[in-house]
Amino acid sequence: MIDLRSDTVTVPTQAMREVMFNAEVGDDVYGEDPTVNKLQNYVANLFGKEDALYVPSGTMSNQLSIKILTNPGDEVITEADAHIYYYETAGPSILSQVQIRPIASDNSMPDLDKIESAIRPDIYYFPNSKLICIENTHNRHGGMVVEYDYLVNLRKLADKYNLKLHLDGARIWNAHIKTGVPLSDYGKLFDTISVCLSKGLGAPVGSLIVSTKENISKALKWRKIFGGGMRQAGIIAAAGLYALENNLELMKNDHKNAQYFAQNVNLIDKISCNPEKVHTNIVVFELDKSLSPEKFVSDCKENGLHLHWIGDNRIRVVFHLQISDQDTENALEIIKKSIN
Repeated sequence: MIDLRSDTVTVPTQAMREVMFNAEVGDDVYGEDPTVNKLQNYVANLFGKEDALYVPSGTMSNQLSIKILTNPGDEVITEADAHIYYYETAGPSILSQVQIRPIASDNSMPDLDKIESAIRPDIYYFPNSKLICIENTHNRHGGMVVEYDYLVNLRKLADKYNLKLHLDGARIWNAHIKTGVPLSDYGKLFDTISVCLSKGLGAPVGSLIVSTKENISKALKWRKIFGGGMRQAGIIAAAGLYALENNLELMKNDHKNAQYFAQNVNLIDKISCNPEKVHTNIVVFELDKSLSPEKFVSDCKENGLHLHWIGDNRIRVVFHLQISDQDTENALEIIKKSIN
């Protein structure tokens, strides 16, 4: 089975398993797991930040960031298809008691004038605008990279109104590999950054928040309250370290396969895809309205290919380190067979 539903479906390689087996561990709730501490220091240094905190999931790292940067009743500005708004089950309203103000865009980068217009004036009957969240790369916009110059101007806008800035960087590694922008340059722009180890990097579990020591201290307390404290977590942290040290550059092949797939799936009858919108490892293509996306996905599965339907007639595929060039060719052949 060729599984292109997500880059979360990877499994540890034998080399990664051996590193996990041999990991030095301790009790992380006491701050005594040496492998977790090493991972946190490693990632904090990559982004030029003071500290980092290892957490079970990307959703938790996003929600912890919102929690420590806002107060109940505040408003958080996001892009309308952002993971924080779209896929985190109303977490901000439940956990932080904040309101989300979504702003639509065609390319993952909401117009800065629209963001500025959404910032509330200081009037008692309005919520307090407190935080802007941006996602890079952007999942529902097909893995598009948010331009670095845009982020610089977004930081200036946030500073103008004394707002905080959070980066949902679940796939920031892909943006870094695609653009060459140093991770430390991204680190300079954001108050908090969430990064994921279990997507394109291929680790089995885990994300981190990077920020100041003060913010990470606050996040540590809330991680405990949210139920995210882990004990001998070095076993899984070791996988994250291995992934960062060995798999980061391999993302170039994922990007190559995604672009090749996009160019060729666009040639298949009753399918449309714009390769120019494929920046990294995610491809979104659209079926002709005469086709049933549910049946198409089911037929592909029967023929050996897992895809993900994301609404309307849009299908998402995500390339990862366990998809070979031949798998990519085979996936295209299965789609041709299943479309008829």
